[in-house]
Amino acid sequence: MRNKSRRCQSFLLIFLSVLFVSVPAFAEQITGSGCSVSNVGYLTELAKEYEKQTGVKVLVRGGGTVIGIEDVKTGKVDFAASCRKKEVDDPKDIQCIQVAWDALVFIVHRSNPISNISLDNVRAIYSGKITNWKELKGRDAPIKVFISRPKKGLSGVEASMRDMILKGQEPVETKNTLSLASTGIVEQMVEDTPDGFATSGYSSARKRNIKILKVNSVYPDKKNIANGRYPLRRPLFLVIPEDPKPEVKRFIDFAMSKKGQQFISSQGVVSLLDVR
Repeated sequence: MRNKSRRCQSFLLIFLSVLFVSVPAFAEQITGSGCSVSNVGYLTELAKEYEKQTGVKVLVRGGGTVIGIEDVKTGKVDFAASCRKKEVDDPKDIQCIQVAWDALVFIVHRSNPISNISLDNVRAIYSGKITNWKELKGRDAPIKVFISRPKKGLSGVEASMRDMILKGQEPVETKNTLSLASTGIVEQMVEDTPDGFATSGYSSARKRNIKILKVNSVYPDKKNIANGRYPLRRPLFLVIPEDPKPEVKRFIDFAMSKKGQQFISSQGVVSLLDVR
């Protein structure tokens, strides 16, 4: 009887040891949200590269700059992407760390015959003075303007647009203006709307099935943005708490390292190394 009991105990110990060896330990994981321009442009791929090199999973979702910053504030995520500088109304206990460069670009449907636009004409569209494509030597059709505008706060693209183009003014809303929750949705609407027009970020717009317009005859490609020939360059940030988790700090360090910056540049985005 004693031998049978010992055998049962031995079997149980072997079973438990096999069970614990065969169940993998949970890998470390951090989460982020925010700016669609950053997510599509470089961040999703950077997260995959970081996981490949470290084994730490980085989950990234969109939603826009405003949602990302709010998510960091409430602790829903560990970090956020932002394409605007820190605003007065943003939480005080966050850091905005620049990790790349972007540029504001103006996008239209692939079928639109317009290929070049002046900043004065952009301002005229947003002030409601130009409302038909024929005024820009295009077809006779109303300009359908899509704006990235969350319910609360300013999106990164709209904040940059007001600062860099509209001299602090708000876009005028007309019957052909439609506000949408994020820049990602704006880009998708322009893809599907022959008479659409919008401001977006170069980093994500270049991956969409749309036409990016020249500005004052200068095309916004990586080289022209990096050397300053294209006029609307702006920074891209990662937002973290003032006291981030160690793994978040390591991810930021990777993004800022030479290897991380070279990877961002390899994705077609203007890295900090690209701007001398």
